[in-house]
Amino acid sequence: MRSHYCGNLNQSFIDQTVTLCGWVHRRRDHGGVIFLDLRDREGLVQVVIDPDTPEAFATADKSRSEYVLKITGRVRQRYAGTENSTMPSGQIEVLGKEIEILAQSETPPFPLNDDFSNVGEETRLKFRFLDMRRPEMLERMRFRSKVTTLIRNYLDRHGFLDVETPILTRATPEGARDYLVPSRTQPGSFFALPQSPQLFKQLLMVSGFDRYYQIAKCFRDEDLRADRQPEFTQIDIETSFMNDEQIMQITEDMAVELFDQLLGVKFDAFPRMTYADAMRRFGSDKPDLRNPLELVDVADLMDKVEFKVFAGPAKDPKGRIAALRVPGGAAMPRSQIDEYTKFVGIYGAKGLAYIKVNDVSNIHNGEGSGLQSPIVKFLPDDALKAIIERTGAGNGDLIFFGADKARVVNDALGALRVKVGNDQKLLTCEWAPLWVVDFPMFEEIGDGQWTSVHHPFTLPKCDVETLKTNPGEAISVAYDMVLNGTELGGGSLRIYNLDMQKAVFKALGISDEEANEKFEFLLDALKYGAPPHGGLAFGLDRLVMLMTGATSIRDVIAFPKTKTAECLMTHAPAPVEAKQLRELGIRLREEAKVAAPATTPTTTPVTGA
Repeated sequence: MRSHYCGNLNQSFIDQTVTLCGWVHRRRDHGGVIFLDLRDREGLVQVVIDPDTPEAFATADKSRSEYVLKITGRVRQRYAGTENSTMPSGQIEVLGKEIEILAQSETPPFPLNDDFSNVGEETRLKFRFLDMRRPEMLERMRFRSKVTTLIRNYLDRHGFLDVETPILTRATPEGARDYLVPSRTQPGSFFALPQSPQLFKQLLMVSGFDRYYQIAKCFRDEDLRADRQPEFTQIDIETSFMNDEQIMQITEDMAVELFDQLLGVKFDAFPRMTYADAMRRFGSDKPDLRNPLELVDVADLMDKVEFKVFAGPAKDPKGRIAALRVPGGAAMPRSQIDEYTKFVGIYGAKGLAYIKVNDVSNIHNGEGSGLQSPIVKFLPDDALKAIIERTGAGNGDLIFFGADKARVVNDALGALRVKVGNDQKLLTCEWAPLWVVDFPMFEEIGDGQWTSVHHPFTLPKCDVETLKTNPGEAISVAYDMVLNGTELGGGSLRIYNLDMQKAVFKALGISDEEANEKFEFLLDALKYGAPPHGGLAFGLDRLVMLMTGATSIRDVIAFPKTKTAECLMTHAPAPVEAKQLRELGIRLREEAKVAAPATTPTTTPVTGA
């Protein structure tokens, strides 16, 4: 039907006859001559229709925004002074000779060719098919396609096989709730949509596939944020007979090639940082290294002070007192400090102590001190001097303090560090990748109870006996790729020894019976010569979000869900007919019918109903 795409036309096509198909982006009537900007996925071209072709002119006169047209005409040079340097086709135009209206359009609910800043996200998601006509959205989807193509080509060159794994599987402990699918043929039983292909890709290694990848759909029923969706896409990679350094290197090289070819950004070798160092210096296991601010421990300077806010955490083995120096922050108004105090409260902090450093040559806790703060009077001079020295504070700086359980301090000051760095425009570069390694194997969730930091199939660095006697000290062979404070991907070496896998299950409180019931297939596989193996999974949506500068992964997914996991365009999830529920052996509770919104019914399985 078409001979060329609109956005691909340029001066090399002058005097050629072309046939174009697309949408009317803009229509203008100038003194009896009609100008149409025709748009397709490759861009725009200006079409001119004059009264010398009365039939085409009459059709153009009836055309409106978003009408779908087929236009045949001759490419010609634009008149001097009318060129548009912002368009690839801006040096030429098409003199339209034949126009056919293929489809009419109602007036769109929002403009696609003007300022878009006032259009709400709900409206965009409801009319997503229109939202994606916008060049900005189209370009993001095109960019996403380029990312996946480059990744496929890279992995293919390095001997990886693209293998699909099941979507209908069974629930596994991945750290979030599963989406469940009731089985009609096995009443009372449910499939689970995969949170990741983790176990299947390990089984592929046991099967001898050696190098696997998949651009996989994954599902997690969790509370959503700007960078989370109930269904998301992973670049999933697994390989045998490679150590952790080799796996990190091959995936790092892939990221380097990706940014170089698509953005022209050249990375040096990614620095390595242990989890312990990341938490100590930045309060986060995914630090943004563009930000020069760092946390400094000062608990040892406070263990003898009488100020209870500091004295308690200083003597608590699970407590932490950290300082965050903000260069030039002494000029910060009290209203800004109050705003930051409210901000850290989101993360559980009870307050935000601070000291403004006006004169480092005059440090004491009395009248006329060079330090300005409500807490200075509670701290001895030697402690104040030690704080200034350790933080490296100078005249005009501000020091924030966090004092509480270590988790609260890390969460609160880690987030404050990011916010202050952005607010004060302290970032030193555009991109800052790194690897975070040596994660703890387990995290304590109660008295003697543990949960996996990554997942229960991660290989620990210790032997079985050490793991059994001291699980809290176990370090895993795990690694996360981090970019600009965002985790791009995480991976690890996997357990390939049956005794070690059983020991990890036992540390997690998973009995032999439960392990056999849930993971019999994996445990059986480990009996039959499992190779050393490991891998990594990248979040494709997050990766594309960062590379395109989008603020939400919803802007790089064709048909995303809202923060409440709804599709405003299709109105999913939605009720189903009673007949379908009966076939599945499901009956809705009466209270659920009343309490649940019409589009999100709560179901409870009832065997034999």
